[in-house]
Parts: sequence; structure tokens; C-alpha cells
Amino acid sequence: MPFVDPQPQIAARPQVSDTAVSDAALARLLADQAGAVLLEVRTGPETGRDLKDAGDRRAQEVLAAVLARYRPADAVLSEEATDSAARLSADRVWIIDPLDGTREFSERPRTDWAVHVALWERGTLSAGAVALPAESITFGTDSPPVVPDRPEADGPIRLAVSRSRPPAFVVELAERLGAELVAMGSAGVKCAAVWRGQADAYVHGGGQYEWDSAAPVAVARAAGLHTSRIDGSALEYNRPDPLLPDLVVCRPNLADGILRAIAEVNP
Repeated sequence: MPFVDPQPQIAARPQVSDTAVSDAALARLLADQAGAVLLEVRTGPETGRDLKDAGDRRAQEVLAAVLARYRPADAVLSEEATDSAARLSADRVWIIDPLDGTREFSERPRTDWAVHVALWERGTLSAGAVALPAESITFGTDSPPVVPDRPEADGPIRLAVSRSRPPAFVVELAERLGAELVAMGSAGVKCAAVWRGQADAYVHGGGQYEWDSAAPVAVARAAGLHTSRIDGSALEYNRPDPLLPDLVVCRPNLADGILRAIAEVNP
């Protein structure tokens, strides 16, 4: 399927200089553009592995094209592109996952897949967006989501976990917390479930990289949620090895109890 140039969609926006677009607004634009082409790819004839590959490829092409126009001097770390050591000396690095949840993307009509776009700037995540294209919604640091209140008596804690690779210790963690496990796809979808009030925490251990969590963490932090490694230490990005295997995103009032319980079941 031929690459669809995102330029016509960009041109429809207000005519301002490319550098005048804020990083947060650009993160949203990038996620929206990739999401639009992924929805188009999903209407095509491909299935299974071919559909996954087509989605990864087309979304990467769109993100690369838009970044080349708006931020040509910035470095990029993407799941779908060759890594470059040049990013390690850069002040600004876009950390992107063109299609998070490829399995769910290939299982029409599932909606639990996402596009992740984050900007790491001099040691911190300064902007980010998570698009859920199948739900026609994008969350970003330009307009952080408002986490709904959860009454203390509103049932057990709900833990979002991977539907395909749930960490072994999370079952024991749920038992210790008296929590309910809620399985779903993409890491972005699971983090979004927390700031949307569909879950109270997302706990993951093993098998993730920086592009899996950077954008969701940027948005979660902007929404006022707790984010950390499962040992409570800080999440660090743009490191030489992009493996970042574990993650906790939760309501702040639950963080101490969850981290303490993790330490007990996963010493």
C-alpha cells in the first residue's frame, strides 16, 4: 500500500511557522497523524503478520516525515527505526512507538492499541501524547487529562495488566492487595485506563523498552499520577540501552501501599 503523505492534513491547520508549534502540540499532531494512517491501514486487505508489519511501517513513515518537517535537528529513538548513538549527546530526543499493541491492532475490531510520542529534553520528559485511534481520542500534555475521583468505598483496587504477558508476581500482588486484575492490550491503553478512572494502577515487570512507557508516563505525570520503577526508583530515559523493563503508574494515594506490596511479593 503506498505511503500517504501527511502534508495535506498538516496544511489544513493554521498557517504558522513550523518552529512556532509547541512541543506538546506537536506531540499531539504526531500521534494524530500516525493514528489516522493506522486506521486507513486497518481497512485494507492485510491480516495477521502482514497487517502488523504494514501498520508499523506506515506509522513510522508518517512520524519520521512530520518530525523531519517540524523538528529536523532533534534526535529520535523509535521502536521501528535503527538506533543511533548520536541521541546520547543530544539535548532533545523524540521517543516514539508508532504502533503499541500490534497484536491488538491485528485483531479487528479490538480498540486497545495506541500511538506513543514523547519528547525527552535534557534529562526529563517535557512533552507527550498517547493516541487511541480506534476510540478517536488522544491524550496529551498540552491538555492533561483530569483523573476522576474514586470513593474509598468503591470496591477493590483495579490493576491493569497485560492480556498476553502478565507478570507472574502480579497475581500474588493482587491477592495481597485484595485487588481485581483487568487485562488489556497496549501499555498506553493501560496507562490511559488509570487516568480515565477505568483502573487504579498499572503494574508491569519485564519486557518493556523506553518507547513503551515514555509517552504514557509523560501524560500520566501531567495528570498528577505516580510513576516509577517497581522498586520505587525514578524512570530514566534516553539511556544507552533502551530496555526499561518495569513500571508502576497509579493514583498517588495508592503508591506507597502498592510499592510496599510489590517489595513483599517480588523481593
